[in-house]
Amino acid sequence: MQSFNHLITTRPHQVRQVLISDLHLSPQEPALVQAFLALLDDCLALPALKHLFILGDWFEVWLGDDTYLSLLKEKRTEDEQITHWLTPLIAKLKQLRINGCEILVMHGNRDFLLGQPFCNLFGGELINEPYTLPVGQQSYRLEHGDALCTDDKKYQFFRKIMRNRLTQWYLLNKSLEKRLAIADNMRKKSQQNNANKAAHIMDVNDKAVRQAITTSDALLHGHTHRPDIHQATIDKKRYVLGDWRLLDKDTRQPKVSAVIGAVTDDEHSNDGFSSSAAAFGLFEFTMFV
Repeated sequence: MQSFNHLITTRPHQVRQVLISDLHLSPQEPALVQAFLALLDDCLALPALKHLFILGDWFEVWLGDDTYLSLLKEKRTEDEQITHWLTPLIAKLKQLRINGCEILVMHGNRDFLLGQPFCNLFGGELINEPYTLPVGQQSYRLEHGDALCTDDKKYQFFRKIMRNRLTQWYLLNKSLEKRLAIADNMRKKSQQNNANKAAHIMDVNDKAVRQAITTSDALLHGHTHRPDIHQATIDKKRYVLGDWRLLDKDTRQPKVSAVIGAVTDDEHSNDGFSSSAAAFGLFEFTMFV
């Protein structure tokens, strides 16, 4: 796996799609936010970039679009909008969209309350899983990855409840303070439950993977925080994107590391989809804070 301090700078004209997952952004982790802004700067410099995919858990927690949209609706002071930690992200994403790059966002297990109204601020689009991405002559199945962890029965039950529209309607009609309390309680219970689970239970199930990949040539997901390339079947691969990690945080030069995906193509190709030269790969993206 190749590693870059900037996004595949050895061949910028060949990068057509960028795929990331599990950033877990929050105001409590400013280094991760800065790393994402750095990635967006690199994306803005890629002349042939057509799509940026964010495959779930973009945020550590998302309690509803109104947590940010209320700044606009209630006509808060301009300073409150400018200083909000999400504002620079929205500005760069909006510029990326203006440059012609589509921004496609998928729900994860942390940000399933993310809505299209927030994505509209930068011209993004919420997509459902699974999502099919053509890469050359192959078909890649994209999903967050939590649905593949079928050995974790308790989590799958919880997931079914949380993804129900009635449950989400109920949560979004609670006050923000109550949503914060509910989220904090769920986070604590999740940490307690996960501490007692065997590692393999929280990873994907082989049978679920084989079923998911039946009609596709490859599977790409995040969620497990175990970036790697696996042989799913005899002739099909499973690619796992990495979570964004703050390394050496107690040193003078901490850095953020993430394993991301990219589709590259011959610079003379028109779309990066149908060209026989299109290829997918995993790359380690690092940035010194």
